[in-house]
Amino acid sequence: MSGNTDDQIIAGNFYDKYATQNPIAKYLMHGFFASLNDLIKKANANQIHEIGCGEGNLSARLARQGYKVLGTDFSKDIICTAQQQWREESLKFQVASVYDLEPSIHSAPLILCCEVLEHLEEPEHALQKISELQFETLILSVPREPIWCLMNMARGKYWSDMGNTPGHIQNWSKHRFLNMVASYFSIQEIKSPLPWTMVSCTKRE
Repeated sequence: MSGNTDDQIIAGNFYDKYATQNPIAKYLMHGFFASLNDLIKKANANQIHEIGCGEGNLSARLARQGYKVLGTDFSKDIICTAQQQWREESLKFQVASVYDLEPSIHSAPLILCCEVLEHLEEPEHALQKISELQFETLILSVPREPIWCLMNMARGKYWSDMGNTPGHIQNWSKHRFLNMVASYFSIQEIKSPLPWTMVSCTKRE
């Protein structure tokens, strides 16, 4: 189990889903990556900025696939961990909060923000900041509720919080999430790998 606390915010993955040996969790992650890889291929970009990269697992995975990747996260400790753990030549990490992103530094043809918004006190402020960046494709994903919490409870986890993963302070159904995203971006494709909602977007005209 991971998940450090930085300024009283859980940084990184509370549960290390990337390294899990649980067969059910591995099956679910396979579905997540299949959907994500499909959207990434359709974006046809070779440069990626992953916002909220945590320990860098996804960024490193993409760098090993030949993409040039910048991973950013608000936590200095988490970025230090990522830099020590991953040393791919095409991968760089930087401390940067989603609320402080700058178009001249953090724009990229493809931007990823996966499993981040549910941790934020101001997710719509984050989407506004992302919308100010220059990009051709934006991919977002969040846990799909109430399925996420119900699945946690089914495996006996977080019963005192009704199945809510520690650090998740926002909860969206698929419909509510799509409505929020559509206020800032033009949604091009929707995927629903259990138990997530994932969208590929472009900038609004």
